[in-house]
Amino acid sequence: MTDRPDLLLAGEIGKPHGTAGEVYVVPISDDPQRFERGSILVHEDGRELVVEGSRRHRTRFLVKFEGSDSRDQAERLRGALFVGVDHVRELDADEYWPHDLIGCDVVTTSGGALGEVRRIVPGAAQDLLVVGSDEALIPMVKEIVVSVDTGARRVVIDPPEGLL
Repeated sequence: MTDRPDLLLAGEIGKPHGTAGEVYVVPISDDPQRFERGSILVHEDGRELVVEGSRRHRTRFLVKFEGSDSRDQAERLRGALFVGVDHVRELDADEYWPHDLIGCDVVTTSGGALGEVRRIVPGAAQDLLVVGSDEALIPMVKEIVVSVDTGARRVVIDPPEGLL
């Protein structure tokens, strides 16, 4: 991962697909244009990667980066993928970057502590917060997530019966 404040996490490069240098990318972004031909992303090791082509594959993308022409080259691309902060859109008041939520304490409206947000699982209908060591899955919907205070690093939820 990177500690550079000018970069935001955009996705995770997974395993290769086929023999032509394509890789699976799990996006951590709701901007599909992020993976369009010509887009420049930054690998966790600092290398700039230019998208040669991409297509949707269920909840992931199949991406071909310039210079990745074989399965072996694609294998070496595994890792986190970042985008410059100057290439991201403004967020609405009820939207949050995943990196702002990870590490936040999650508590219920009755004061029960559930643990920290460990990661975010992108979903078609809504994202899921993975919380605590038991990895409870909390849907990121207004009916459950009552408030988010990224400054105080706190998420308050009102879980329906049976969720936890």
